Amino acid sequence: MEDYQDILYEVRNGAAWIIINRPKVYNAFRAETCEELIHAIQKAGWDRNIGAIVLAGAGEKAFCTGGDQSAHEGTYGGRGTIGLPVEDLQSAIRDVPKPVIARVQGYAIGGGNVLATLCDLTIASENAIFGQVGPKVGSVDPGWGTAYLARIVGEKKAREIWYLCRRYTANEALDMGLVNTVVSDNDLDQEVERWVAEIMEKSPTALAIAKRSFNADSENIRAIGQLGFEALGLYYETDESKEGVKAFLEKRPPNFRKYTKTRD
Repeated sequence: MEDYQDILYEVRNGAAWIIINRPKVYNAFRAETCEELIHAIQKAGWDRNIGAIVLAGAGEKAFCTGGDQSAHEGTYGGRGTIGLPVEDLQSAIRDVPKPVIARVQGYAIGGGNVLATLCDLTIASENAIFGQVGPKVGSVDPGWGTAYLARIVGEKKAREIWYLCRRYTANEALDMGLVNTVVSDNDLDQEVERWVAEIMEKSPTALAIAKRSFNADSENIRAIGQLGFEALGLYYETDESKEGVKAFLEKRPPNFRKYTKTRD
C-alpha cells in the first residue's frame, strides 16, 4: 500500500509528514483516505528511525473537513461500523508510540476538528478555523470527538461546540486549550519543525511511556466510542440523518424537525 492515492508520505529530519492530499474537497476524507492514513501512521509509528509524526492537509484552505459527504452520495462502503474506518484511524493516532502533531491551516472542521483534537499536539496558523458541523448534517462523533474534547476544553465549551456548531479562530482555540500554539501562516512549517527538533532530542522510550500513561487515563472513552458508533450506524439509516446529507448536497438548510414525531 505504498502507492498512496489520497495522501502524501514524506520523511523530514526524523519526522514522518503524512499529508491528506485532497485539496479540491478541502481535504475531506473518504474510506480510501482513512485506510491510507491508518497504514501510513502505523508505518511511521513503528519505524525506529521516526521520532514524531506530523499530520497535515495539502493546500492553504484546509487541514481536514471530515467525511466527504459527496462520496457515494453520503454513504460509505468500506470497513468500520459506519462503513468508514474512523474508529481505526482514531485508534492509530492514539496507539502509535510516537507524538503525533497536527499541523493546522485553514479549516479544521467536523471530523478534521476531531483529528486535530486527538493528536498529541496541535500547532495552528493564524488563519486556522475550528468547529463542528455534525448536528447540522445529521451526524456526530460519539467518542473521542465529544467525551475527549470535554477533557480538553471543559464540559461547557465542548457542549457549546457540538450543540451550536459555531466557528472558532485559532486564537480562540488557543484560549480554550484546543491548540498548543498559534503562529503566522508563513511560519507554520518552521514552527512545526522546531517542535519536532525538540522532540527528537528526547528519549523515544520515555516519550512512548509518557504517551501510554496519558492515554491510560482516558482509555475508557474508546469503549464509549465503540458503543456510540454502533448507535451511529443505526442512526445513519434514518430519514432524519439522511436529510442532513441531502440538504448539504442540495445546498439548502436542513429540516430535521419534520422527522420528529409527537405523541398523543
